[in-house]
Amino acid sequence: MMREDTVFGPIFSRRLGSSLGINLLPEKGKFCNFDCIYCECGWNADGTDDKRLPSAEDVREALEKKLRECRDTQTPIDSITFSGDGEPTLNPEFPEIIDLTLELRNKYFPGAKVSVLSNSTRVFKDEVFEALKKVDNPIMKLDAPTDVLAALINKPAGNYRVRKIVEDLKKFNGNFILQTMFLKGNGFDSSDPDSLKGWMEIVRELRPREIMVYTIARDTPMKGLQKFTVDQMKQLVQPLVDEGFTIQIKG
Repeated sequence: MMREDTVFGPIFSRRLGSSLGINLLPEKGKFCNFDCIYCECGWNADGTDDKRLPSAEDVREALEKKLRECRDTQTPIDSITFSGDGEPTLNPEFPEIIDLTLELRNKYFPGAKVSVLSNSTRVFKDEVFEALKKVDNPIMKLDAPTDVLAALINKPAGNYRVRKIVEDLKKFNGNFILQTMFLKGNGFDSSDPDSLKGWMEIVRELRPREIMVYTIARDTPMKGLQKFTVDQMKQLVQPLVDEGFTIQIKG
């Protein structure tokens, strides 16, 4: 179970290279409107001890200190990545934090990308969408093509509707990265023909500039989940590759 400081790393990311992480959520807890069966941070119920969210000023102080340190030690940073213990866009100061991060990135590591890993549920908020548009890599999750399947894999809180998420993501006009987890378990199977067809239809509708397909890499809170091999995932997404989509596959 991961519990991250406000700024952590840099660590090696299989998707983003040398990644300096920013956790906009509690340092000793978890704060998310999903409760994914594969989440490396564990179940939401296991991370309720700490509810304090870092402020924009907290982030500025921690990030500037770490960036200065990495610059002085010549530690490379490919990406400054918002991930952490839950959904980063739930932090009420998210838009302001994006602005200060871009400012500090330009000052210390102008060659680094700024990336946000999000479950896409807050794109409907104009201020969140405008902030996501500013970053180099808005990496937006969509694991399942139907509400029933999303309930099995993501266990979303509130009134989650896949169709609503798709409509929200259309606002990017394709200038985003779509991220999808491939796995089997709990009645969910990414390789099921109907599920795969539904997901591919959404990809064709959204036309993201890149797609990240990945599978389980660490311990999961739900036991008995099965991962896919890189070769299996390549085979599953080959029709989209043939159509010209850029797909990054990570095992």
